[in-house]
Amino acid sequence: MLLSIKNLHASVQGKEILNGVNLEVNRGEVHAIMGPNGTGKSTLASVIAGREVFEMTSGEILYKGKNLQKLSVEERAREGIFLGFQYPVEIPGVSITNFMRTAVNEIRKYKGLDALSASEFIKMMEEKKKLVEITSNLTNRSVNEGFSGGEKKKNEIFQMAMLEPMLAILDETDSGLDIDALRIVANGVNKLRRPDNAFVVITHYQRLLDYIIPDYVHVLFEGKIVKSGGKELALELEERGYDWIKKEQVE
Repeated sequence: MLLSIKNLHASVQGKEILNGVNLEVNRGEVHAIMGPNGTGKSTLASVIAGREVFEMTSGEILYKGKNLQKLSVEERAREGIFLGFQYPVEIPGVSITNFMRTAVNEIRKYKGLDALSASEFIKMMEEKKKLVEITSNLTNRSVNEGFSGGEKKKNEIFQMAMLEPMLAILDETDSGLDIDALRIVANGVNKLRRPDNAFVVITHYQRLLDYIIPDYVHVLFEGKIVKSGGKELALELEERGYDWIKKEQVE
């Protein structure tokens, strides 16, 4: 078991957002989490990653058998947890190349490995760019500065390829993407999928799942997972919307 979440409750500024989430993710799996706006999808992603604005009030999150509550944001990242943001931030004046070399070597240091030399890093970067179809001029720029929405998302997939996380959480990474950008993002995820890692893909729409085929689809509603199934559940949500989920909960 890579990730085990039991009866997770979490709040932001005193308001409870998650009220009993249960989820288990094994290595090699892709899980899609869907649900209406405001039901806690992004909160769940942020709590797993350890963003401090969100407070975990009760429950348990185990990652590789470790209690995540005891790990800082930085420690979680070094342990192999990656969060792709819905709205990636800009870091003016910091080149993507320098940013990624620092990040990669910090993780290598944490694992007891030697830092990559400049030539080794450039070779690795070129290999990953080809893998996820990133153009050279994108990595020559400052992190996300002046990037379009699609470029920001492509850059995040490139960062994920470089960091090689064990657990990648993509928070509505398809938001605002055109078809070409969506395909590049999805192909990157598919190519980076391995038997020893896992993905949690948070999305509001079924269209991303035309490109990334999930093993499981979960519906998050009013702060907890109320329904789980396979790809067919996503298709049903696309056809019927979320109203029928609401009616089922009332009944």
